[in-house]
Amino acid sequence: MRDLDTIETALTAAETGHLVFGTIHTQSAADSIDRLVDVFPEARQRQIRMQLSMTLVAVVSQQLLVRREGKGRAVACEVMVVNPAIRNLIREGKTPQIANTLATSSDIGSITMDNMLVRMARGRVISTETAVEAAHDPDYVRKLAR
Repeated sequence: MRDLDTIETALTAAETGHLVFGTIHTQSAADSIDRLVDVFPEARQRQIRMQLSMTLVAVVSQQLLVRREGKGRAVACEVMVVNPAIRNLIREGKTPQIANTLATSSDIGSITMDNMLVRMARGRVISTETAVEAAHDPDYVRKLAR
């Protein structure tokens, strides 16, 4: 979803009960929200945040990383399952706080990219170095991946 018309069509379809899948190139789930909102003129952004907060079910952000043995790639996914707290943060434009909510929402299936990278490094799917390079918070991943 790269332009206003496409995003607007997707939002309208979601509001009318259709299941909508879309792709957007961002670094995280929270960045995806900001990118969708920022496509619209400032006068409409509050309305778009409201629509997103009411229709969004989940956001998956992914990275393809070199496998530990150097052959092939493995996918690392951040999953944001939208709950009432995230709906509120989207509505209020407090997307930088979404990462903290994700970190405490594992019981509903959410996981931060950094926690997924730690899991993959500990499981020897990727190297610690690869995990640290792909991290949002390299120090956090370095500390926990060992």
